[in-house]
Amino acid sequence: MVSGRNHLKNVCVIGAGPAGLVAARELRKEGHEVVVLEQNHEVGGQWLYDPNVEGEDPLGRNNFLKVHSSIYESLRLTSPREIMGFTDFPFLIKKGRDMRRFPNHRELLLYLQDFCDKFGLREMIRFNTRVDHVGMLDYGVIDKEFKWLVRSKEKNNDQKVVEEVYDAVVVATGHYSKPRLPSIKGIGTWKRKQMHSHIYRSPEPFRNEVVVVVGNSLSGQDISMELVEVAKEVHLSARSSNISEGLSKVISKHQNLHLHPQIDNLQEDGEVVFVDDSSIVADTVLYCTGYSYAFPFLDTKGIVVVDDDRVGPLYEHTFPPSLAPSLSFVGIPRKIIGFPFFESQAKWIAQLLSGKRTLPSWDEMMKSINEFYHSRDVAGIPKYNTHDIADFEYCEKYGDYIGFPHLEEWRKELCLSTLKNADVNLETYRDSWDDDEMLQEALQSPHFTQLGIED
Repeated sequence: MVSGRNHLKNVCVIGAGPAGLVAARELRKEGHEVVVLEQNHEVGGQWLYDPNVEGEDPLGRNNFLKVHSSIYESLRLTSPREIMGFTDFPFLIKKGRDMRRFPNHRELLLYLQDFCDKFGLREMIRFNTRVDHVGMLDYGVIDKEFKWLVRSKEKNNDQKVVEEVYDAVVVATGHYSKPRLPSIKGIGTWKRKQMHSHIYRSPEPFRNEVVVVVGNSLSGQDISMELVEVAKEVHLSARSSNISEGLSKVISKHQNLHLHPQIDNLQEDGEVVFVDDSSIVADTVLYCTGYSYAFPFLDTKGIVVVDDDRVGPLYEHTFPPSLAPSLSFVGIPRKIIGFPFFESQAKWIAQLLSGKRTLPSWDEMMKSINEFYHSRDVAGIPKYNTHDIADFEYCEKYGDYIGFPHLEEWRKELCLSTLKNADVNLETYRDSWDDDEMLQEALQSPHFTQLGIED
């Protein structure tokens, strides 16, 4: 419920990726005691590349996954580095590292490590610690502030179970780990190789194979362009035949890359049948079909549920009204410029917990949530796209709750120019662009000059 009492809290942050790190920083800045529980040996979350996918279910059907990161070896950023930094810590080019505008994934990991070191965050993080259970203590006691029982284990020592009680929990576990699979007849009985892109790392294992790639999102397109160099044939199955100009250029350039509609069924003999009745015999089906929200450790007695990828009810994608602000989520929204938005979420959570700010009443929050759901339904947006924002105005309105600065115009313009360039020049947009004027404006802005560093 809403609390106006001004005292500092003992807070557990789950996850040391970008969302968890900035949450930890803002909570500590506000004076809270903070412990960050991180299942891996280093910070970075999704950006901590893990080449070892042995032992992971190829379709990611286990509740607790062994592998968190879904990043493949060759992955480069799809956004230019200039727009990605936190507001007070620009993502600068550093000599001796990947100096490209669209660097490889390791460069972003190094940025997060630099952020961690700059603000002294490591001392708050307990590494190699997997959270098994988060639940409420004394739930249902009237006028009592919630306490949370958090049970964790050392990653390589299941015998050592630690139970701790916290005033508040911030869930920052990301949303690119739990594979989302399509519903296809025969998926459970198909005898040949099938896997989700969660465990795809390099094209080499698919050499000379006939591969069906399901889904033409950014990862589906990128992976198809890699596979086409080694595979015998790549068949890209897309929901719609209305593809981008850039993808169309790529398909016309490669004789072994073919576009198909959705799959109707998979036959046990290896035949893949599409909805237009065409078919091919494939060695592998690779699902680039996105990810689901999953919190297998979280027990809220049914108050917060994931229903067809709608996490709810959440006020402003962050707070469950019945448990706010003692339980919150950072990093649920998609299709936004992530790092500044996570920062605004973290500041709001930290200030609510210290009593500097208060939330609306339960009734007002629920009314806002229901109006939002209704607006999505009226617009014909599927439930599983509930948290796809794609709206600068929303991010600014969100920031207004705590006086967070609006996104700079150059940040918006560089984001939009990249999207347009990728749409037309899929193969080359990371290395060839025409937004130099806006880029210079960005580099001369306070965001980049605040540290006294000249371009």
